[in-house]
Amino acid sequence: MSKSVKTQPSPDELDALNQTLEGQVPQKILETALRQYESRIILACSFGAEDVVLVDMMLRINPRAVLFYLDTDFLFPETYTVRDRIIKHYQLQNEQVIQMKSMLNPEEQATRHGEGLWLQNSDQCCELRKIEPLTRVLNTYAAWITGIRRDQSLTRAHAKLVEWDAKFGLVKFNPLATWSWEQVWEYIRTQKVPYNELHDQHFPSIGCTHCTAPVMPGDDPRSGRWQSSSKTECGLHQK
Repeated sequence: MSKSVKTQPSPDELDALNQTLEGQVPQKILETALRQYESRIILACSFGAEDVVLVDMMLRINPRAVLFYLDTDFLFPETYTVRDRIIKHYQLQNEQVIQMKSMLNPEEQATRHGEGLWLQNSDQCCELRKIEPLTRVLNTYAAWITGIRRDQSLTRAHAKLVEWDAKFGLVKFNPLATWSWEQVWEYIRTQKVPYNELHDQHFPSIGCTHCTAPVMPGDDPRSGRWQSSSKTECGLHQK
């Protein structure tokens, strides 16, 4: 079967699967997802704390599993560093780590849309550098895995363990939905998972250099993203 063949489960099927998975450990949810979709599923990896946990769990289940990352051309040097450490640590092959980029390089974007688009129209910048390449890669798969957790933000509070992603037209698994930030870090420490060193500098959520700032203890973990606006999501996980 082609990995791009997509079948939308019925609401009853999704409800039944969620009931089965609720209360299960993330590894069990991942195992179910990987068994059901095999080569037709892919992990979205930003190399943040949640995603490196999922990389570790996923590769313990299937060492040949595949991930992709969105290289916006504006990632922090530390993000590229942990990417390379992950590749080396798990001995990943080139075909297991898919780099997705915008159709426009930064210079072309500036020529067409003006300098500093992220300041003038952050939604358009995210559309060009994240949503469009994300759409391209997801078009070739039937399901994807994300690091969404319910306690990350109000917009994610009702995330299910598995759901139909109507925006991109495929099944979406959120194995860490019920986990806390503390559980994520307990796993990283226990399993010695490589992680982005910016997390040690008060960056709980890490995106592009232009739109990410440190967050002080006690503040909303996502308050460091798009500080100059009310924006809290780039559009990857909005309904």
